[in-house]
Amino acid sequence: MFEGFTRRRIATSGAEINLVIGGDGPPLLLLHGFPQSHVMWHKVAGRLAERFTVVATDLRGYGDSEKVPTVEDHSSYSKRAMAQDQVEVMRVLGFDRFHLVGHDRGGRVAHRMALDHAKRVSSLTVLDIVPTLTTFERVDQALASAYYHWFFLIQPHPLPEHLIGLDPEFYLRRKTNMWGIGTAHFTQEAMAEYIRCFRNPAAVHAMCEDYRAAASIDLEHDRADRAAGVKVSCPMMALWGGRATMDRCFDVLATWRDVALEARGHALDCGHYIPEERPDEFTQALLDFLER
Repeated sequence: MFEGFTRRRIATSGAEINLVIGGDGPPLLLLHGFPQSHVMWHKVAGRLAERFTVVATDLRGYGDSEKVPTVEDHSSYSKRAMAQDQVEVMRVLGFDRFHLVGHDRGGRVAHRMALDHAKRVSSLTVLDIVPTLTTFERVDQALASAYYHWFFLIQPHPLPEHLIGLDPEFYLRRKTNMWGIGTAHFTQEAMAEYIRCFRNPAAVHAMCEDYRAAASIDLEHDRADRAAGVKVSCPMMALWGGRATMDRCFDVLATWRDVALEARGHALDCGHYIPEERPDEFTQALLDFLER
């Protein structure tokens, strides 16, 4: 995976971040989701690297990035802190402004980054999410049933960590199977990497803290922006799975137009894991957006 890419580890002011970088052209930062790592981009990174300098990182706490200490208000895993890591990584690599793509949790980090660091984000693409605040404010039985893990993972330590730790591979395989259209689209190499990282108790704890932050301090930041009228100002695209939960529970594009000055997007014929389920369609949609 990632043939021709270089692996780096960069220390930011908050965490050491693992990444791969390859290609040539305008910088493009790719942020993964739960319960994955930068490996989720392996089917699309090569083609994107033909036109862009592609940087695919592990978010703090995920993959091989640092598992930073947790604090009572969960701020060490706030999307603000996680976004700051990525801005600093790109600065070290020599990129003051870049295109940004985030899937799932990475999309939430990307959304926060586009708000906090608007001058650095040339464009924003989010995959199969609606804004965090929207999710919590509009949750109903259908969404809560499909996204039960949002409410399981935010339970106080050590309940979810202990239960997942009893059989982490079972939990990961169950979760990925629920959200996609089966698991055939995951290569053996990629799944092996996800399992390797997920077997680390510190990683599981970090992921829980990510969700706990989303249900607490992240909502404070989102509500403050809404009250102040702060919106995503760069060009934005949302893509989502036409066979996934977001499409059934929300008018996805409308939710993003509520929080962005300019938003476009559409569904793809797939489940949640867009770059692994439909790599060609995803890549073409992204190129069409970035090279418009």
